[in-house]
Amino acid sequence: QVQLVESGGGLVQAGGSLRLSCVASGRSFSSYATGWFRQAPGKEREFVAGISWGGRSTRYADSVKGRFTISRDNAKNTVYLQMNSLKPEDTAVYYCAATMALGVRLDEYDYWGQGTQVTVSS
Repeated sequence: QVQLVESGGGLVQAGGSLRLSCVASGRSFSSYATGWFRQAPGKEREFVAGISWGGRSTRYADSVKGRFTISRDNAKNTVYLQMNSLKPEDTAVYYCAATMALGVRLDEYDYWGQGTQVTVSS
């Protein structure tokens, strides 16, 4: 089992930045790829960014490329999502998830956190 806890969300003006953190507990977190997803009100949950277990491979949704950066520190059991140049359309609950192999589909992920709210005002 892997438990995931997100933090770092909040209210920010358009153009601002936030850094989300996902702290994991449980077995062998460093063996898992990790992804960030988000869900806006009335919309389906969507993939935002993912990183392989060793950090060598990353993937991003087109909507966040060049603005968001995913990274991880396995010594701290933590994955980060640095979000720059935030837009109102980035407003959503952001979720961290873990999987054995890096993917972009929700059903590929086995463990999920509870989410953290990000609100971007215009």
